[in-house]
Amino acid sequence: MKKLLTIIILLFTSSVLFSQKACDEKDIKVGLVLSGGGAKGFAHISVLKVLEEAGVRVDYIGGTSMGAIVGALYASGYSADQLDSIVRSVDFNKILSNELPRKSKPFYEKDDGEKYALTLPIRQRNVGIPKAISEGQNVLNLLTELTQNVNGIHDFSKLPIPFLCIATNLETGTQEVLTEGFLPLAIKASGSFPTLLGPVEIDGKLLTDGGVVNNFPVEEVKAMGPNVIIGVDIQHGLSDKKELNSAVKILNQIVGFQMYNSLESKYELVDILIKPDLENYSVLSFDKVDEILKAGDSAGRANFKQLEEIAKCQIKKQSIKVNPSKDKIFHISSIEITGNKNYTRAYILGKLNWKNQDSTSYSQFVQSINNLSATGNFEIVQYEIDETEKGSVLKIKVKETEVLNYLKFGIHYDDLYKTGVLINFTSKHMLFNNDIFSADLILGDNLRYSINYFVDNGFYWSLGLKFRYNNFNENVKFEDNLINKINLSYEHFSNQAYMQTVFNRKFAIGAGIEYKRVSASTENLVSLDDSLYKIENGKLYFDKSNYFNLFGYLKLDTYDKSSFPKEGMFLDAGFLYYAASSDYTDDFSPFSQLKANFGIATTFFEKLTFQFFSEAGLTIGRNNNRAIAFNVGGYGKNYITNFVPFYGYDFAELAGDEFLKSGLTARYEFIKKNYFSLTANYARVGDKLLNDGKIFENTLSGYMVGYGLETFIGPIEVNYAWSPDNKGNYWYFNVGYWF
Repeated sequence: MKKLLTIIILLFTSSVLFSQKACDEKDIKVGLVLSGGGAKGFAHISVLKVLEEAGVRVDYIGGTSMGAIVGALYASGYSADQLDSIVRSVDFNKILSNELPRKSKPFYEKDDGEKYALTLPIRQRNVGIPKAISEGQNVLNLLTELTQNVNGIHDFSKLPIPFLCIATNLETGTQEVLTEGFLPLAIKASGSFPTLLGPVEIDGKLLTDGGVVNNFPVEEVKAMGPNVIIGVDIQHGLSDKKELNSAVKILNQIVGFQMYNSLESKYELVDILIKPDLENYSVLSFDKVDEILKAGDSAGRANFKQLEEIAKCQIKKQSIKVNPSKDKIFHISSIEITGNKNYTRAYILGKLNWKNQDSTSYSQFVQSINNLSATGNFEIVQYEIDETEKGSVLKIKVKETEVLNYLKFGIHYDDLYKTGVLINFTSKHMLFNNDIFSADLILGDNLRYSINYFVDNGFYWSLGLKFRYNNFNENVKFEDNLINKINLSYEHFSNQAYMQTVFNRKFAIGAGIEYKRVSASTENLVSLDDSLYKIENGKLYFDKSNYFNLFGYLKLDTYDKSSFPKEGMFLDAGFLYYAASSDYTDDFSPFSQLKANFGIATTFFEKLTFQFFSEAGLTIGRNNNRAIAFNVGGYGKNYITNFVPFYGYDFAELAGDEFLKSGLTARYEFIKKNYFSLTANYARVGDKLLNDGKIFENTLSGYMVGYGLETFIGPIEVNYAWSPDNKGNYWYFNVGYWF
């Protein structure tokens, strides 16, 4: 009650305090203090609108956290109306979560990295937790983009409005007054709320949110030399125990202990105190933009007369207009890269997709920064664009991720592999710069493993090794007079060495050699041609061979999500040449297989997605071994060798040397991350798809309806499929990312 009374007295006497100073100077200098408060900082924008309406010219600005961000943008030349438009257009949840477009991820990550539900860093041989939810690359990208008009200014007193902000030194617990440097990085440091955004290193100091030590920097603004100080405080005091129901609120409360003890003395230094009523909002109330702006407007207008009096004592200056444009084209004359130790210049340029003498728009430029950040190898990527007569000099400064080892986990269930628990160990720089080692061990109904080693050389050819073991047991339909189903035991062991490069900034092309061992057997002793199949230890083997192969591939993947994509395109085309075999069946001769998988997705009204998909396979030469032929049928996304899903038919029910499958899925997001889908797919499987021109003859069809849900462990799906051709019907159920 005492604090509330003090605030009321200060608000009431602010006009008196100012009137005593009114027009003592020919041109009054105004200092503006903006406090921190996360989403509540939107109120600063409404107050700035009121200041502009009253005619007040702001000469100095100091802020903390969100107050620093709003203050820096205003100091850079943005009008209050422009700031209003910016906060309404930004997806803050996406920005703060550091969610990067999937298309920015490297091909290696799309192929092998999208299956983990939990990732834990290993530091000094101890498993830990991440420093924060996000390192804040998206935040830095946004701030860098918005401050391009003052890109070359590193002394904040030289900005259109002199500016400073406050950060906290994590080592000493003292405040750091930031008055120079790279502006976007400085205000990011001031606003790096603990656990939400990772700390920022500037000049060797590890900095975090300035609100920890000084959330209302009145003294610092006063030292800049204004005659009058206007303070906008968006804090609402400590919360009671009923309100302390989240980690963020508890942390905010702890931070506030010291903050509120010194607040009254700070108020005494303010000539006009503007305090919006934001008690019902939190630092994360980013969905309450309109309400918070309205509260700021009300508080500002309560002081409108005093503000007009200040304006009468000021000389008007023409305001600076900022017109940011993502369509601006930069001609790159040179590229400077600093901060890299374990990643080569070629690697960084390869991810950025830049070369000297390239031209790029600003939107493409930001996408390239995302490409580099999406590798996960850099805590932060800082960039500046210096425009010269000869072109734009791009200055890239990176801070490599200190954590080199990770422990990752995933879980999954599907109808083929059954239950699986994934344990992964990932290590970087194990042998060379740019390399990554990843080992998956899958425990459950079917033991599996996958080991990958990849040296990414950017623009140059990259090198990789893959070792994979899969196995499953499944009842499958079989063409025999005595039995219509067999229990198939299938093992697949593959070792690959390959080279890969990226061209046209979109496609991955690769080639390599492979040693593969396939074992396919059943304990159902069916009547078959002994020249093609053999019996050992009570089992009938369809194949038990070692193969030596050559392969090549072309890949494109711009889907925005690996599960339930809404936009983008997918292409995976491959060539496999079976060059030699241990010839278990005594009937092997070299042959080739071509296989391609294509998909495209587009969304209407943000809810209704149509996804077209098509897959085809062709055998060149003679292959009498069904175990490595194209086996079509069932539902899944992690099939090995030539098992191909086809809804409405049993797993591997159809087989042939050639196949063509196409389909269309209509998917509707009726609640966020909840989907209802309807799919129709059609296929022809056999030995001669052209069929003397009768390409649609004997076309098979299948249909599926289902429900899908996106979760942190991956998709959860329940689907029902049927076919009018075989009168069959099937339920498909899966949980978690596919692996």
